[in-house]
Amino acid sequence: MSLNKDDLITYVQTELNVDEPIAGDTELFSTGMLDSVSMVGLIAFIEDKGGAHVQPADVTLDNFDTIDAILDYVTKQN
Repeated sequence: MSLNKDDLITYVQTELNVDEPIAGDTELFSTGMLDSVSMVGLIAFIEDKGGAHVQPADVTLDNFDTIDAILDYVTKQN
């Protein structure tokens, strides 16, 4: 499977109930838009759709705070 920017943005907006516009560099966790509970669902989606296995030590703001960072992380995992 593959994960792309549109799929990820759509997931965050629909499944995680974010009404604000999201760009690739929008800070999701630093701004409080998403929280740790949201992270669980996001990781499950990334693993399912992106085919990457997310290690607990990899769950950092560097890897997960923006859509672009998430996509970079997934690309490096595959």
